[in-house]
Amino acid sequence: MTLAGKTAIITGSNSGIGLGVAWELARAGADVVLNSFTDSEEDHALAAEIAKETGVTARYIKADMSKGDECRALVEQAGVCDILVNNAGIQHVAPIDEFPVEKWDAIIAINMNSAFHTTAAALPMMRKAGWGRVVNVASAHGLTASPYKSAYIAAKHGVVGMTKTVALETAREPITANAICPGYVLTPLVEAQIPDTMKQYNMTREEAVENVMLTRQPSKEFATVEQIGGTAVFLCSDAAAQITGTTISVDGGWTAL
Repeated sequence: MTLAGKTAIITGSNSGIGLGVAWELARAGADVVLNSFTDSEEDHALAAEIAKETGVTARYIKADMSKGDECRALVEQAGVCDILVNNAGIQHVAPIDEFPVEKWDAIIAINMNSAFHTTAAALPMMRKAGWGRVVNVASAHGLTASPYKSAYIAAKHGVVGMTKTVALETAREPITANAICPGYVLTPLVEAQIPDTMKQYNMTREEAVENVMLTRQPSKEFATVEQIGGTAVFLCSDAAAQITGTTISVDGGWTAL
């Protein structure tokens, strides 16, 4: 399929899942807008690399997803938004009675509130264009829970609920809204955690991955950023025109348990 002529904004996309999604959308022909809160030469170089390798237009726009006005300004500065991928997110782990208030506020702001602001800004553009796709990168933790991750789980459940509401509000229009719910994905951040896990538990890499990191993922395999990106591309396709208001789990069977 081709997404030529479409423009996709992907929040939190200078690394990990967001960057993987940007690459797959670009390979499918969409122009892409990368985003993070930094504004380095490396950030802009990523966009240039995508443009060179795929032939699409790729830009990088700095915006802090913890700030609602910057979320909306990102969409406005992009000027067009046919595909919105809300991916930006952070994490903190602590018991709820010890959870730092500032961490709670930041996680809710970046993981959930940002999706509200960007969606509110993007929908008028999609309506004007007569087509649109909202793809929210939620999590297996948007459908289930784990201890010590109260803010992240609250935010991701909120994103799933908001996705359903957006879908209902746009149900009579050629606009869809869906959430991808990954389990553990092999990002550079996760890759960097493997040696510490091996050392902590005195295990081989294979043992640490299977018995510690992927203990809740029945496939015992990480999902890849390319698989998450491919799922996003599918949700933007004509084949997915009647898929709206739902979640697609890419979690190796996690939520089947």
